[in-house]
Amino acid sequence: MADLLIPDWPAPARVRALQTLRGGGCSQAPWDSFNLGDHVGDDPAHVATNRATLCAHLPAEPLWLTQVHGIAAVNRENCPKSKEADAAFSREAGSVCVVMTADCLPVLFCDRAGTVVAAAHAGWRGLVGGVLESTIREMAVPAGELLAWLGPAIGPKAFEVGDEVRAAFVADDAGVAPAFAPHGPGKWLADIYELARRRLRRAGVEAIYGGDLCTVSDPGRFFSYRRDGVTGRQATLIWLADGV
Repeated sequence: MADLLIPDWPAPARVRALQTLRGGGCSQAPWDSFNLGDHVGDDPAHVATNRATLCAHLPAEPLWLTQVHGIAAVNRENCPKSKEADAAFSREAGSVCVVMTADCLPVLFCDRAGTVVAAAHAGWRGLVGGVLESTIREMAVPAGELLAWLGPAIGPKAFEVGDEVRAAFVADDAGVAPAFAPHGPGKWLADIYELARRRLRRAGVEAIYGGDLCTVSDPGRFFSYRRDGVTGRQATLIWLADGV
């Protein structure tokens, strides 16, 4: 049975969300064991079995995006499979949005009325480029009505970046400087959770939850590209339930 985590946030009853963990699947090392990524070198049959196991917990097959560290957010209802995008949104019951990560930050969104949901993949490039803001715009509800949940990502004690990454964020918003701690010549430790919170608040989203699960420091539960190199991918999923 797959290991799953239910996000802890006050979403309306109609909103359903899941975070997969790395246990409970059939993939062999180094993708052990509940790898959902079909682009990381794992046996395709194992990935297919793991995805089928996940689908037993879902109302429908998710839309598996081809993530490119960009800012595009697509409508789940009219999007072809393998679409290159880094976020998806939906207003229809039973339509599952998903992003996959192994250190990048997954962010779930819903509105307080339970009429629209979204999932976004935010690595540092997508984050500074505006993937969260793009997703918020596509959801087409007042940002103050939105809730956001920050899923498992590389933590602030593990996310070493160079001067160019810090400069990209500071050029856009000088107030993010405290999210970077010096870590040797030309190196910084970045707090991707805080960077995301600041961008969300600037966009008008104040109800922000999660942001306390580090992929790097928890090898028993999470895949981490920064820690392991060749590894699997966990999924962060959201949908609207029918008849609630």
